[in-house]
This record gives sequence, structure tokens and C-alpha cells, in this order.
Amino acid sequence: MRDAPVISRDLVLVGGGHSHALALRMLAMQPIAGLRITLVSPASHTPYSGMLPGLIAGHYRFEQTHIDLARLCQWAGVRLIAAEVRALDPKLRRMSLAGRRALDYDLVSIDIGSQPELDSVPGAGTYAVPVKPVADLWQRWQQLELRMAALPAGHEHRIAVVGGGAGGVELVMAMAHRLADRPLSFSLWCGGAEILQGYNGRCRKLVLTALGRLGVAVHTGARVARVDSGRLVLADGQQAGYDELFWCTGASAAPWVAASGLDTDGQGFLKVTDTLQSVADERVFGAGDIATQVLHPRPKAGVYAVRQAPVLAHNLRAALLGKKLKEHRPQHKFLSLVSLGDRQAAADKGIFAAGGRWVWRWKDSIDRKFMARFEQLPGSMPRGQWGSLPDLPVAAVPPCGGCGAKVGADSLASALRELAQEFPRYCPAVGSGDDTAEIPRGGNGVIVQSLDVLRELVADPWLMGRIAANHALSDLYASAARPLSALAAVTLPFAGPAILQRDLKQVLAGALHEFAAADCVLGGGHSMQGPELNIGFAVNGEAMAQDGRLLPKRGLQPGDQLLLTKPLGTGTLFAAGMQLQADGRDLAAAIDTMLLSNRAAAELAVAHGASAATDITGFGLLGHLLEMLGEDRGARLVLSRVPLLAGALQQLRRGIFSSMHEANTRAGEGAVVLDAPQDEALRQILFDPQTSGGLLFGIAADRAGALRDALRGEGYERAELVGEVVADANGVVAIS
Repeated sequence: MRDAPVISRDLVLVGGGHSHALALRMLAMQPIAGLRITLVSPASHTPYSGMLPGLIAGHYRFEQTHIDLARLCQWAGVRLIAAEVRALDPKLRRMSLAGRRALDYDLVSIDIGSQPELDSVPGAGTYAVPVKPVADLWQRWQQLELRMAALPAGHEHRIAVVGGGAGGVELVMAMAHRLADRPLSFSLWCGGAEILQGYNGRCRKLVLTALGRLGVAVHTGARVARVDSGRLVLADGQQAGYDELFWCTGASAAPWVAASGLDTDGQGFLKVTDTLQSVADERVFGAGDIATQVLHPRPKAGVYAVRQAPVLAHNLRAALLGKKLKEHRPQHKFLSLVSLGDRQAAADKGIFAAGGRWVWRWKDSIDRKFMARFEQLPGSMPRGQWGSLPDLPVAAVPPCGGCGAKVGADSLASALRELAQEFPRYCPAVGSGDDTAEIPRGGNGVIVQSLDVLRELVADPWLMGRIAANHALSDLYASAARPLSALAAVTLPFAGPAILQRDLKQVLAGALHEFAAADCVLGGGHSMQGPELNIGFAVNGEAMAQDGRLLPKRGLQPGDQLLLTKPLGTGTLFAAGMQLQADGRDLAAAIDTMLLSNRAAAELAVAHGASAATDITGFGLLGHLLEMLGEDRGARLVLSRVPLLAGALQQLRRGIFSSMHEANTRAGEGAVVLDAPQDEALRQILFDPQTSGGLLFGIAADRAGALRDALRGEGYERAELVGEVVADANGVVAIS
């Protein structure tokens, strides 16, 4: 990971299309000191359009056809914000995002592609499956495959594709090939006089032959005027039935582009100059399908987006540094390679056309070379070759974020042991294990207080604010306390005043999102600057129970069942992410888990009479369990029952551990007894530090099942009974 410069400007890339993926890679190879780049994308993976038909046909796996944006951004030192843009205000240089605070920018580039035109045909938006966004199409296709596999013998199912361009033709052939052994019929509906308009006649003939070979019925001059449930109504009044309908016609733009006030064409696409800048605002760039180059309009095709990328990367740098911009001259003709479903392809360029398996191999080679740019990322990169914005020297970033950056239990215990001798009345007792302090407030009531600080785990400050708030509140919930108030301590990366203001708003907006849901007032706090983002909260609360009872950490009784509310694995997954070894989908799922509040779990535990609780954070499952046991209790854990995040076990088997893992192992290894041989990687999950992890409850055996079921019903779908408490084991944990 790179040193963090003083941030002076924000460049925001909206969308992870072909142009942006390539430009981002180029920008990372020749960075500008002081520039922060943010990629806004609703998905962690972006598809390479050339390989999508092969994915549907079963020739490729998902990861072979999608660029892992999370991995790319981690490598490039770029913030990834998983959100969808809803509006853009060029005057304020601000974009509204779905479900979160608006994001400010100094320079913005838009590459969000296009979407099928549905609005012009009544019923299409209701009944048809659009081919974009690809993530939705892929999910729907997987569901369709499962349904088709369950079809009874002799039952014919009708699949229709509307759209006679390359996208519709490739899609229907890919589906027909993949489901060739099922009782299905396929039809292609084209409003024009012929499919593949603009292609030469020989190529079109090759494609029609392939369609016939796959049993696809082709209907030309068949413009769909209305879509009803299970029925296409054509412009001439004829009707045709369907069971599944896919829509691949024309192209339209996201409505927010035109609504921004920027100049757009008749279809809502952003008008750009030959420098790829908006004709209305030079601080807005556009590339790919979403942009129309007014002096050189071209069809919406991925090949143009790929060719725009070098010019886009150059001009973004040049615009930031006040240098001369380049003009892009798109080619008139380009090689088009059409997948024919069964590992064959057709080629078209001008008067040239060819088809067969060798063309597929040619296409496959081109596509794999493109994807290799993102699979084989360089190990080191130069800095500042394109100049510098205002900058300051900084220290290197520590290896892990979140709870992976905590001080180890052994170091903490040693420090407290020495200090307790010097300050016996004021220092917490060594081995108490308590994360909260109880402050009497008159009568029998107490105020419960806790403090937690995290260093940057994700590059999105709004998301980091949410995670840090949830993490801090979990200490209260582990005590069965209801939050009342919080104070913030935020360290922001060195930056200019405008950037500091933006970042502080994002961090606090994320935190307030969670505090508002918890009915917890953020009363104030302290902010400062430093080499990296750090977020901490001191939180206060009172007992949830009417009688004022809190859940102790040391309340376990022999025979109690141990119930874990969330899966483990955040430590190893984010360590893998920093090494560019994690799948973006696994990281996204881990973040979703960290954002799941422990409030409802605590309320259910109180209602079901739990005996003890703790939250699983930096010391891992074993470390926090040992805090609960003390010296007069032991436990038996069943490793096979411990819920794990997707990808966690894979990373542990690779030997990828959080920086806190070693300290956790030293602190807890001596207390573990193996009853039987264990999967070593699975055993290592015991020491994996968690950030905003779940709660671990002790509860009597006769109530444990009911609590587990209640938790699952409230959204803790992976809640599981993972072991039991035993007497007189002297803090030993037996693993079976």
C-alpha cells in the first residue's frame, strides 16, 4: 500500500465501464501526487461485454468475464464507493447517491454505459428482462437455468428475445446452446427488415445458419408494439406467446444524465467534444456508451470505449495539471466478432467476413488478453510521474485496518499489569475483560460507557463511519444496554480545507445513519488531521431491561450453550484484500455483515434470559470467549458449527492472516485442547480478529434453541449454537 499524500483534489469516476477500468489502470501507473480518485459503482464486478455470451453459454466462469473492481481499486489506491448515482449537480459539483450522503468532486468522468429502451413499448418494463444491468441479467439467468432443469419431460417452454442487433443475436444463441438438452423453443424478434443491420451480407448469412442450427426461429419485420403477460403484440396486430422474455433493443441513457442540465442528445446521452469533455461543462468528462461525441458520432459498441480509454486518462491528468488535452478520433470501421453459441464465431469488418471455430479461438484470445490486464496487475508502480498537486510527506500506512490494527492482548495485559501497580484505584484490573464501564447515577441505575476506535478498513468514508458507529455500539449491546449518546473522535487524512470538509461530512453522515437508527444522539467530539483516517466513538447507554439488569461478561454457568450471532472471517478477508487476493463479492458480503446492528440480538437475548454476553472483535472468537470464562470455567467448541463468511476459509488456507492474528494466537494457543484432528485452516478462524462482529451469548440449554430461532427470524440468518460451557476446566477450551 502507498503512502498517503496530502489530498488537494477529488477526481470521481462514475461507473466501472470499459473506458474507466482501463483509464483507472493507466492513472494508477502514472499517478499525480495529491490527487484522490474515487470510483462510484453499484457493483463490485463489472462485466466485459465481449465475453458475456460465453458466460451465458457456459464457456466461461463468472470471474473470467468480470473485472473485480474492488481488487483493481485496492491495487490502484482508489476509493471504491458501492452506490448508484441518482442525480448530478454540475454547478455545485455534487452527485446524489442512492441511500447515502451526496458526494462532492472537483473533476468527474461518467462511464455508466447504456440500457435497453423499454419505455417506448408498453408492458416491456413490466414483463421483460433487460440485458442490462448485467448483474441483474446474470442473476435472472441463473434462476432460469434452475427452473429449466426442473421442467418435466415433454413440457415445452418458450423463450423469446426481442432485438435483432449483435447483443440480442448473441444472447439467444448462447441460451439455446446452454439449454440445448431441455424441452425449449427459442425465438428472436427483430423490428427491422433483417438482423445485424450494418453487417455485411456474408456475415449475416453465417449468423442465420448458426441460428437455424440451434433451432432459433427468427422473425424479421416484426416490431413489438405491446407486451402483455405471456404475449407479444406486434405492430401489425399479430400475437405470439412466450414464457420467458429478454429485451435487447436500442439503447437509452440513465435519466439523471439529462436531468443534470448538461447537454444531451435525443436519447439522453451526454454530448461530449473530441476531448471527451461535456460540451456544457469542461469539468465533466464522458466515455463509452453514455457519451455521444458530437463531431464524430458512432454506434454504441464496446470497441469505441476501449479506444477512448488512453485519451480519457491523458485528458483527466492534463485537465488537473493545466496541460494540453488530446483529441480523440474514433475509427470508422472496426472488427466485430459475433459469438455463435457453440464455440464458433463470425467475423465482420468492411467487406471481410469469416466464421467457424478458428474465429472463436481468435476471439477468445483477444478477450482473454483484455481481461489479463486486470488479472495480472503490476507489483509496483512509480509515483508522481505526471506532476504533483500540493503534497506533504507522510508515514507509511500500517498493514491492517479495523480491529486488525489493535494492540495485541498480550501487550495490553502487560501494560495494564504494570500500570495497575502504580495506579491501583484508577487503572482497570488486568484480565477483567470488560469493554464497558458502569457509572452509578442515583438509585439502582447506572450509565454504561464504552470507547472504540478504528483505523481505515474501507476507503469509503461514509461506509467507514457506519462501520465504526456499529462497532462502538456493539459494546453497549453486549452489556444489554440501550444507547443514549455518543462523542466522536475523527482523524482525517491531511488535505486542503474543502477536502477536509467533504470527508468530515461523509464520515459523520455515515455514523449518524447508524446512530439515528439506534436513537443515539451524537453530542459532539473532536477532529484532527493525520496520515490516515481514524474514527472513534465514546458511547453511553442504560440497561435495556426494566429492572436495570445488564448482561455480564463473566456470567456463564456450566451447561450453558454458546450462541454466536454472526459469521467470522473479516480479519483474513480484509488482509487478503490488501494483498489483492480477495474476491470483491466476498468483501461486499463481509461489509454487509459488519453493518448488521447487534441491537435486536441484544434485545432478544434479554427477553430469552441469556446469562452472559460479549462482542467478538479484535481478539477473535477464542480470545473473547476466554475473557468470558475466567479461571473457573471451560468450554467445548464444535468447529464445524462455527459460521464463516464466504471466502474466509480459502484465505486462511492460503496462509493470509490479519496482522492481529499472531498476537491472538500467542494469547490463546495454550488454552486450547484438540479432542480430535482438525482442519488447520478451520482452527485458525479461532484467532481471526473481527471488526463490528457478532455477539456471543451464554444461555441455558433449554432456552438456547428458541433464542437461535428468534435471532434467525430477525435477520441474523447465520446465528448458530457453537458449543457449551463446562465446569472446573480452568479456562480451557476443548475443540471437537
